[in-house]
Amino acid sequence: MPHLTVTRESWPLAAVFTIARGSKTAAEVVTVTLEQDGAVGRGECVPYPRYGESVEGVMAELEAARAAIAGQCDRQAVAGLVKASAARNALDCALWDLEAKRRGRAVWQLAGLPQPQPLVTAFTLSLSDPAAMGEAAAAAAGRPLLKLKLGGRDDRERLAAVRRNAPKARLIVDANEGWNETELEPMFAACAEFGVELIEQPLPAGRDAALGQVKRPVPVCADESIHVASDVAELVGRYDAINIKLDKTGGLTGALALADAAAACNMKLMVGCMVATSLAMAPAFLLAQRADHVDLDGPLLLQRDRVPGIRFEGSVMNPPPPELWG
Repeated sequence: MPHLTVTRESWPLAAVFTIARGSKTAAEVVTVTLEQDGAVGRGECVPYPRYGESVEGVMAELEAARAAIAGQCDRQAVAGLVKASAARNALDCALWDLEAKRRGRAVWQLAGLPQPQPLVTAFTLSLSDPAAMGEAAAAAAGRPLLKLKLGGRDDRERLAAVRRNAPKARLIVDANEGWNETELEPMFAACAEFGVELIEQPLPAGRDAALGQVKRPVPVCADESIHVASDVAELVGRYDAINIKLDKTGGLTGALALADAAAACNMKLMVGCMVATSLAMAPAFLLAQRADHVDLDGPLLLQRDRVPGIRFEGSVMNPPPPELWG
């Protein structure tokens, strides 16, 4: 039986990170460690208040399932032990890692996935006033793909400032549920004008119907509106893509199922993250091999990362070292 350890960690950010819902100065994560027969598997999650989660709540949920985890240590049983959430993500990824270590095979081999190759990730510009976002864009202008956090007043001016200062970068915007129905058409037009190639979650989850009633000159991607595979059918006709985050799907197992469900509905894939360390990015990196857009820059926003961590060369992510995960 595996021995379970649940710990909380705080990783300071390199700068204040702001989105439409607020700001943060550190990544507060929960790490699950499973030890069995000399092998160690790990997983990391980020509890998200938007979904009613907290570090304390996630830790309590995992502790409550401790006896069951010890008695039913396989990924198929996880769904009956912990709800699809950050807690299940950390546990599911730790189980994948533990199995890989015990069997001497990589997770990508266990999952029947192709061997992972380097990928280009988006680099996120925190929400701020237009001038500050323009300065941030100038500093990051050499990166091939920038992601702008929007969702406040003056969003058009923010777009203009970023495009002016990073004229060659590809752009994604993320409103984090910060727009309303009357803002859709003018903001969609502004995004098209400034060459944005994807818009994430413009409206609050549950108010998606309006997206099916307006022209979408730029593809629109669901984030807060999509969690697990069973959510996909309701979003067809409203969204063109989905953002898969393992903290929403409950781990790599659920993420793979969600990717298959989206592909069956001809929806494009984005693989995203919360601000976290390379341990959280590593399993998502495997799924990102099949994504149209990759947003796994969490470690780039930290003051420091785990050692060993994923090696970044600018915006190019290299496959995670097996000592880290997988």
